[in-house]
Amino acid sequence: MPPAPPSRAPRPAPRLYLVTAPLSDTAALAQALPAVFAAVDVAALLLRLAPADERTQINRIKALAPLVQRHDVALMVEGDPGLAARGGADGAHVTGTEALKDALPRLKPERMAGAGGLHSRHDAMVAGEAGADYVMFGEPDTRGHRPSLDAVAERVAWWSELFEIPCVAYAERLEEIGELCAAGADFIAVGEAIFADPRGLAAAMGEAAARPTASRRA
Repeated sequence: MPPAPPSRAPRPAPRLYLVTAPLSDTAALAQALPAVFAAVDVAALLLRLAPADERTQINRIKALAPLVQRHDVALMVEGDPGLAARGGADGAHVTGTEALKDALPRLKPERMAGAGGLHSRHDAMVAGEAGADYVMFGEPDTRGHRPSLDAVAERVAWWSELFEIPCVAYAERLEEIGELCAAGADFIAVGEAIFADPRGLAAAMGEAAARPTASRRA
């Protein structure tokens, strides 16, 4: 009888990735974050910025970067990798494979490159092969549309089974977190459901962190 194949070690429990709404003022977020970071394990913060001139955008990033990084949380900026670099962020999160290929030479090796807007398995594989530090599945598009939870979980399960590059799964509602953890996500991205919670950011993030992860796949 041939020897049994070696079992794959379980991945670590997924960590939270906080995604902001497009911000024109970072002051309120800066006041709220220390309490969140003190109570909850947050791996990264994706800063999305409202349209403004370049200097204003850079100043918004600079206003948050030291605070976020002081708590060992990676600050990612949506979109322009140049803004991320000049603002002192840890990297940029871009949408689509072409944007990723354009961003990589401007980010590596000093900064991270995250890839979202991956509409097919092929897109995800292209992003991974190009050098993305993570891929994200399930985030809303510019019109607020996203795949079904079943579709997101299926894509996460496929990726986590075959690839070592980390996978971020976007949870539109807190109730989705358990299923996305079970599918094999390395990180759970939370955004609108957290910021819209009337209990406040820290309480909502506390609930997100407490959602079940025990059924996570090996």
